[in-house]
Amino acid sequence: MKAFVAGATGETGRRIVQELVKRNIPVRALVRNLEKGSSILPAEAELVTGDVLKPESLSNALGDSTVLLCATGASPGLDPTGPFKVDYEGTKNLVEAAKANGIEHFVFVSSLCVSRLFHPLNLFWLILVWKKQAEEYLQKSGLTYTIVRPGGLKNEDNSFPVVMQAADTLFDGSIPRRKVAQVCVEALFEPQARNKVVEVVAKPDAPEKTYPQLFTSTL
Repeated sequence: MKAFVAGATGETGRRIVQELVKRNIPVRALVRNLEKGSSILPAEAELVTGDVLKPESLSNALGDSTVLLCATGASPGLDPTGPFKVDYEGTKNLVEAAKANGIEHFVFVSSLCVSRLFHPLNLFWLILVWKKQAEEYLQKSGLTYTIVRPGGLKNEDNSFPVVMQAADTLFDGSIPRRKVAQVCVEALFEPQARNKVVEVVAKPDAPEKTYPQLFTSTL
């Protein structure tokens, strides 16, 4: 297995890279700026330059990767096309590159509540709408996929157990980015994670379960 991570310098993406390195999985990390990438990411990661908005850059960047993890996301700003371009068009470009390069498993970090149009997050240029469109594009692509929808993302880790449920059954809660990274990497090894949408949060009073148990519990 060789992993490719898009959005590698973001807060969640860098934790995915760290989790892959920790497990001795070779990783190619997509960065737009090598200097910035090398200051953020572990030395064991192979940095490759490219841009999800420049599809011609993605095939070479993917190289000999066999799995792809996408943690891209538009940054809050005044550009009303940001979520459309990054969260939808960028993901579409990655899906097409993944198909052309024979990627075996595509893990996509989305968001809780993407099916709710009237959600406060959609005040940011309909970001949930575009994430949902990206999900649907991936689901129809023919690729093997896992879509991970986390609750509110926290930079600080905690020891709370992970709660995992099926699509459109969790509507609030939060989860450390570290645990989201673990879920994404675990999905690569769990047959029950294939072609599935899972929603994840962390709760102090939840029962402790293994990842096979969590993925098996979602339909």
